[in-house]
Amino acid sequence: MSHHAQPAGGDAPRAANPFGVALDRRTLLRTGGWVLGASGLALVAACTSRTPVPAGTSGRSVTGGAGATATWAPPAEPMAFPDGFRWGAATSAFQVEGSTRADGRGPSIWDTFAALPGTIDGGATGDPAADHYRRWRSDLELMSTLGLGAYRFSVAWPRVQPTGSGAVNPRGLDFYKNLVDGLLERAIHPAITLYHWDLPQPLQDAGGWPARDTAARFSDYAAILFDALGDRPADWFTINEPKTTAYVGYLYGSHAPGLTDPEAAVRAVHHQLLAHGLAVQAFRARRAADSDAGIGIALNLQPVYATIGAEAAATRADAVENRLFLDPVLRGEYPTDAIGSRAGQLRADPETLESAVHDGDLATISAPCDHLGVQYYGVTAVDRSGGNVEMYPTSDASWQQVHAEGFYETLTRIRDEYPAIPLVVTENGIPDRGAAGTLADVERREYLRTHLQQAARAIDDGVDLRGYYEWSLLDNFEWARGYTQRWGLVHVDFATQERTAKDSAGWYRSVIEANAVPPVG
Repeated sequence: MSHHAQPAGGDAPRAANPFGVALDRRTLLRTGGWVLGASGLALVAACTSRTPVPAGTSGRSVTGGAGATATWAPPAEPMAFPDGFRWGAATSAFQVEGSTRADGRGPSIWDTFAALPGTIDGGATGDPAADHYRRWRSDLELMSTLGLGAYRFSVAWPRVQPTGSGAVNPRGLDFYKNLVDGLLERAIHPAITLYHWDLPQPLQDAGGWPARDTAARFSDYAAILFDALGDRPADWFTINEPKTTAYVGYLYGSHAPGLTDPEAAVRAVHHQLLAHGLAVQAFRARRAADSDAGIGIALNLQPVYATIGAEAAATRADAVENRLFLDPVLRGEYPTDAIGSRAGQLRADPETLESAVHDGDLATISAPCDHLGVQYYGVTAVDRSGGNVEMYPTSDASWQQVHAEGFYETLTRIRDEYPAIPLVVTENGIPDRGAAGTLADVERREYLRTHLQQAARAIDDGVDLRGYYEWSLLDNFEWARGYTQRWGLVHVDFATQERTAKDSAGWYRSVIEANAVPPVG
């Protein structure tokens, strides 16, 4: 999940606030405009305690107009969602399944990474996680009790194809067949993610995502799943957050496989996107003419705001955070300002990306999709050096600057700047305060309320948003944080595996039943 690429500027601690005072929404005045740069548009904001600062990088100040976000207050009445809007919750295989050696599953890069001393809080591993592999039937009943109409989960590649290539593991494939059929029996719509970070270790040994062959192996694996499950009604997502895999896994080293190689990170970006495109081709080749199943990719996106004088750095940081992924998938081109040595850029040789792109790659990557998954957790901000600045309050996850209006900005930006495509919010959520968690999760309920209001607002303003998956259904293995951070609607006692719905779960059920978000908690 939540997972996430570190904010623009890298894995280092956030830069000190250049104003020397705590910034909150009262001391932050934003231009709300889109800055026109040499190679595209980037959402930036200027902060000061009193005077708005014009934003611009090419002699043009933007202080309003197109792209500007006016001050907005939610209405006093519930905000309704369209008929047929799909309400769900999400998990991922490595975070919830456990049973990492059961029934022929092979090792993944996260099994290897978690076994290394000091990589995971508390020395935790992917066992037991939430024991979903053994408890899936009761978890489906739990979903029904919560009123979910949809469930997004990921398939563990090494459970289906233990070495990442070659023979299929029938027992692993049967698990997902049974899971999907169990969902459909309960009228819960499946949303299937092919890859959520658990690369089979043998493929990493052969080069991992920096190696082009991994994209071809992913296409073969995707075809296996489409052949096995393609006759079921489902939404498909190819790659979950390629940004996080590339940056946090291959550049910052705090996620599997734990590398700190900028050039490897750049190649990992391209080969994941190529894998996405190849999987879309495999899906199209197998989809029946009368099928209503669709496919897309899930991207974690966030507005990039600027401190005074940092608009150019924010534009480049926006390329790193957003356009390096949106542009190739939706436009068939890479931005020219994402990679280099200037403030806000991904510090690598631009030739690395150029040499990785072969003839026809961008056409493959930009093959039309049926939907785009948007994963939104918060915003980021940079100073003139490209270093991170904290503009908004953070959750218990220090990287998560909570600003609900940024959700609206993200959704409307895609509407305004890219070819029309239906959107699905594939992740959105917040952790409990403290490792023990709480059942009285008022903070999560407020986060969900304010963000769902922004989603409804975006729909009212013409955004084609079709569904929403809260992150996460269950407390689970939260990557490098192990079991010390709890994101679930449902509390899990990892010692006994007892599930207890938190207050937010009941609140979310009421939203689903009403198909509307209330004005207050």
